[in-house]
This record gives sequence, C-alpha cells and structure tokens, in this order.
Amino acid sequence: MTDTIFPPRPTPTIPVRGGADFPVARIFCVGRNYADHAAEMGHEVDREAPFYFTKSAHAVLLSGRDMPYPPRTADLHHEMELVVAIGKMAKDIAEADAMDVVYGYGCGLDMTRRDLQAAAKEKRRPWDTGKDFDNAAIIAPLTPKTDNADIGHLTLELEVNGKVRQQAKLSDMVWSIPEIIADLSTLYTLHPGDLIMTGTPAGVGAVVKGDVLRGTIGDFAPLETTII
Repeated sequence: MTDTIFPPRPTPTIPVRGGADFPVARIFCVGRNYADHAAEMGHEVDREAPFYFTKSAHAVLLSGRDMPYPPRTADLHHEMELVVAIGKMAKDIAEADAMDVVYGYGCGLDMTRRDLQAAAKEKRRPWDTGKDFDNAAIIAPLTPKTDNADIGHLTLELEVNGKVRQQAKLSDMVWSIPEIIADLSTLYTLHPGDLIMTGTPAGVGAVVKGDVLRGTIGDFAPLETTII
C-alpha cells in the first residue's frame, strides 16, 4: 500500500437526530428558487429549469458554533434555506420517484459575500469567491424523513437578534423538491451524502459581528450561530 504525502482531511459530518452522523459529499445550491428573492435582487425567475452553484463540503459549519466574519468582504449576507439530504444514488431519476432518494431535511444558511458576488456578476465571472468559502454553509442537525409526504406547508423563518428577517412557506419555492432532484440528476449522478440547499426567500440582508442568527423550519432542529 502506497503511503500518502499527508493525511487526508476528515470528511465533514452533520449530526442526525437519533444519534448517527451524516457524512457530507457535495453541496448543490439552487439559485433564485423564490420569486420574491429574485425580484429583490433585480432578477426574474427562469422558469424553464432550475440553475445551480456549489459549495465545498468543507464549507460546512455546524449549528451552535460561532461564524468568524470572513475576510475580504464588507457585505456578508444571510440566506436561510431548506436543506435536503440525499441517501441513495440517483441518475436521470423520474420526478415521481425522486422523493425515494431523500434521506432527510435540515435548516441551512447559505452565507454570501455579497460584494464579491456582485463584482463577479458585473464582470461575468464565476460566483465562487462570493459563495464558497470557509464556514459558508451553516447547517443544523438533520431530521430523517419518515415518509414521502409533501412538506410545503412548513414555514421557513430566520431571526437576526430576535427580529424576523425572512419568512416564507416552503410551497413558495418555484421548483419543488422532486423537480429539483429530477433535474439535478440529469446533470450529476447524485450519491448518498450529497446535500441540496433549495434556495432562499426575500429578506436577505447584511450581518455584522455580534449578530445572533436563529433559523427554523417546522419542527426540524433549529439553526443557531453568532457572527464573531
């Protein structure tokens, strides 16, 4: 057996209600999946198909831990989202079968260096530095799925310092969970350990050092962090 030059980085994991840990493989993020958020950012929703960007699994920060304010930004924004955890392989899966590969759900924050993202958009460059950086994917413990029932009636909410900043029904998503999974599986073979951050509603805004963020979706484990 050949020795490696250095030990590989540990696989990031997310706690699961009930005791086990969920090893994170990849993080796919859905852009502009709430019409009101697209409008507040000066865009329209492309209703022909979802579009995606990615975050590294190593961008995960577990709920309950502080988030250090990231470097080279003066405009750090919160984006509260439903996280869908994939538990089975899926390739070209039919929409009718898509929920069968869902392991569970969680609360997540897609933290964004908005000024870097805006500069990249203006120059038609990739968004990576605005979206994929240390601690940019804050995720609460996952709740295993018990059945394939629709969860669109649940309310997503984010408070900053005790005041509501974002609030929406999951049914407000332009693309539903089965639609997202079916479409994404035509671009990538999805594997157990993949996460999908399903987009954010209106109300995104800047946070600064000392701000306390708390996000909830129904009775899923709440998400909490403090910007330091």
